[in-house]
Amino acid sequence: MSTPAHDLAGIHHTELDGGLRVVTESMRELRSAAVGYWVGTGSRDESPRLRGASHFLEHLLFKGTEDRSARAIAEAVESVGGEMNAFTTHEYTAFYVRVPDDHLRLAVDVLSDITWNPAFRPDEVESERQVILEEIRMRDDTPDDLVHELFAEAAFPDHPLGSEVLGSHESIEAMAVEDIAGYHRAQYKPRNVVVAAAGNIVHDEVVRLVEKGLPPHGDNRPERLVGGLRDPEALRVLRRPTEQAHIVLGTRALSRSDADRHALSVLNQALGGGMSSRLFQEIRERRGLAYSIYSYRTGFEETGALAIYAGTAPAQAHEVLSVLHGELDRLAADGLDEAELEAAKGHLKGSMALGLESSASRMHRLGRTELVLDDVPTLDELVAQVDAVTIDDVDRVIRRVIADESRILAVVGPFDASDFA
Repeated sequence: MSTPAHDLAGIHHTELDGGLRVVTESMRELRSAAVGYWVGTGSRDESPRLRGASHFLEHLLFKGTEDRSARAIAEAVESVGGEMNAFTTHEYTAFYVRVPDDHLRLAVDVLSDITWNPAFRPDEVESERQVILEEIRMRDDTPDDLVHELFAEAAFPDHPLGSEVLGSHESIEAMAVEDIAGYHRAQYKPRNVVVAAAGNIVHDEVVRLVEKGLPPHGDNRPERLVGGLRDPEALRVLRRPTEQAHIVLGTRALSRSDADRHALSVLNQALGGGMSSRLFQEIRERRGLAYSIYSYRTGFEETGALAIYAGTAPAQAHEVLSVLHGELDRLAADGLDEAELEAAKGHLKGSMALGLESSASRMHRLGRTELVLDDVPTLDELVAQVDAVTIDDVDRVIRRVIADESRILAVVGPFDASDFA
């Protein structure tokens, strides 16, 4: 049995008796169906000994179940023209399949099987361990990715939010099969999962298919430890013989559910969210100091970050930093003007609409927001929330995030920490 579904502007919800939530959106004009199993478990839920376990599981679930081999899983989806993938973050893991709409049953069946019945065959675990170690090496050879990891370590020192989602060479090499299987048993419970689907689908059919593959009701949703954050570190530098200096400058910011999160999104857009942003115009267009320059925001359960990335010649690193600090100081002193506010809001509203034109993008929005916010606002509601942001709201966010927070600098390049003292 399950609670009745309810409909909000085409979005339907049902909570099953075991606590698993199903959320769908019908797009009858399409001929595709996208289905995702969203698990409320990520790298922040790992003990130090199991760093990288969530991401390891992401790989292993596609390696096979009791009834299917990895090849059988891939052939089942690809033989009908479908595609499948997965990803891991600090706070959740997602597995998803997109197929022609007449193969919805196959998509749900495959995802249900891999989520609840992974085989963890020792030989497959060992082969995937080597794949993940190669992924870590690839990351270590990509300084413009590595610098963001370095920034997170400085922003959230000695905290799981500052740890690498991939884990380390040492933790991945030491992780036993039973360690991974035990982590799966502890975290992958119906109450910790949202199933999202969008496309040419019928909600009740999705619910029926999900219920068919559901395991016996497990324990409650695993407890997540929050808090325990130390003060951020001001500087992290990793010496590498690179042709560019890779710089991230930022601060801690707002949590994912903070009432000011929409104002922060507007501020981020005006600061470095596009070609018309302050940073792009000043750093790239006016001064020619960088090819890649942008800002971004990240929100977690109890905290977040606002950061700026720039890649520049090592000889220009200090000049770029001076300009970045100057732009942040200017924001703190003067805020945005009305034209910047309206332009940023217009971009966000338009990009939300343009970004939701496929079944896959709709499914991703449903799964993520239902999992992390326990709610799925309509597009009209999201637009209204952005539209309601005022200059006063942005000024308040500037005081909370830019004016009152210590800045954090991470650099990867041919430098020592003393070069930035």
